[in-house]
Amino acid sequence: MTRHDVELLFVDDYLLVAVKSAGLLSVPGRGPDKQDCLSARVQSRFPDALVVHRLDMATSGLMLFARGPEIQRLLSMMFQQREIDKRYIAVCAGKLQQPQGEIDLAISPDWPNRPLQRIDVELGKPSLTRYRLLHEESDRSRVELEPVTGRSHQLRLHLATLGHPILGDALYGDEYSAPRLLLHACKLHLIHPINRESLTFEHAPSF
Repeated sequence: MTRHDVELLFVDDYLLVAVKSAGLLSVPGRGPDKQDCLSARVQSRFPDALVVHRLDMATSGLMLFARGPEIQRLLSMMFQQREIDKRYIAVCAGKLQQPQGEIDLAISPDWPNRPLQRIDVELGKPSLTRYRLLHEESDRSRVELEPVTGRSHQLRLHLATLGHPILGDALYGDEYSAPRLLLHACKLHLIHPINRESLTFEHAPSF
């Protein structure tokens, strides 16, 4: 696969699902050196493709694109109404005290230290993450994560606050604990906004 190739799992007249690699931006950044991104690569093949949601640059995995502004509006509403189910796989530091649970901690921007986010129970936006232990080793845990809400850096901050930062996290943990952030968007489930077909897409992490 060349530098500008895109791995596509699904394409029809209304939407498409692509796989973002770790280290690739979701959308263009500021400056000419930050124009290569998943959305630009997708749009080079499908000019009508529009972004519906994003993944952090360090995160890999599935991204959903709308084909045209009307489908973008419908899919954005589905995200807002929590009608699109997203799951992630992460490897975090330490052993979890409970094999599954919820992290319900409000999040707000840490303005003096952007792009960091912080836990803010008074002024932050409600943020809920569900987690489930998949496998445990001596000093790390592989977990499945469900972001019920979709705040910036939610999964990374919630696990770090729990005392189990994701390995390779340069913002909320130790970037040297792994060669990359061990966080991957592994599953998307939605009802097709036009034909109402149930769609599930899965992509296994490389770690």
